[in-house]
Amino acid sequence: MIKIEHLKMQFGELIILKDINIEVSKGEVVALIGPSGTGKSTFLRCLNFLVKPTEGKITIDGFTVDAKTASKKDIHVLRQKTAMVFQNYNLLKNKTAIQNVMEPMITVQKKSKEEAEEIAIDLLKKVGLLEKRDAYPKEMSGGQQQRIGIARAMAVNANVILFDEPTSSLDPELVEEVLAVIKQLAAENNKTMLIVTHEMKFAKEVADKMIFLENGYIAGMGTPKEIFQNCTNERIRKFVNKVTANNVEDK
Repeated sequence: MIKIEHLKMQFGELIILKDINIEVSKGEVVALIGPSGTGKSTFLRCLNFLVKPTEGKITIDGFTVDAKTASKKDIHVLRQKTAMVFQNYNLLKNKTAIQNVMEPMITVQKKSKEEAEEIAIDLLKKVGLLEKRDAYPKEMSGGQQQRIGIARAMAVNANVILFDEPTSSLDPELVEEVLAVIKQLAAENNKTMLIVTHEMKFAKEVADKMIFLENGYIAGMGTPKEIFQNCTNERIRKFVNKVTANNVEDK
C-alpha cells in the first residue's frame, strides 16, 4: 500500500530526514515513535506533500510520485489517496460537527449534500458523537473535536489514514476517548494507518509494526513484541521505558 524510497527532507542546512526507506502492507497499522524533534511529523506530512520532500519516491496505492519531478496534478492524485488527522483538530470553526464531516465529501469528492449528510451521520455514530451533530467546535471538548476530526478523515474513504500525534493537544483525561475510537477503527476497518504517537501502551495494543525514528533515520523497527519484550537495541529500550513511565505518571 505504501512504499517510501530514499526519502530526504532538508530545510536549508538542516537535514530533517535522511534516506528513509519503508514498505507498509495494505491494512497494516504502523506506529511511528521516537524522541520529539526527530522528524516523525515531517515524515507523515511528506507522504501527502503537505511538506515537499527534497528527494525520494513515494508510492501510495500503486501511484508513485518523485519529489524532484512532482507536478500539481501528481500531488493532487496522491493526496486523494490519504486522509489526515492533525494534532490541533483543524476543524472549521464556523461549521457544525456534521458540516465539518460533510465538507471534504462535498468540496473534494463532489457528492450531493444529501449523500454526504447520510454518510456523515453514520460516521458520527461510529465515533459516538451523533448528539453533537449541530454543535460548533467551541461547544465541544478537545477530545470531541478530535473525534470529529477522525470522522472527517474517514469521510473521504481513503485507503490510508495518517494520524499526527492525535492526542498531543488533549488533557490527559480526554486521551483515552480518542485512542478508543482509533482502536475501534483499526479493528473494524481494513485501512492502512500510520500513527505518530508517544502513547506506548496504545501503540503496543494497536500496531502491527513499530518504527523508531531518531536523528532523521530509522533506527529500528519491529512488531510490538520485538520492540517491547525482545528489543536488543539499548537506545530503543531506554526510550520506550522512559516514555512508558512518563505516560503512567501523567495518568
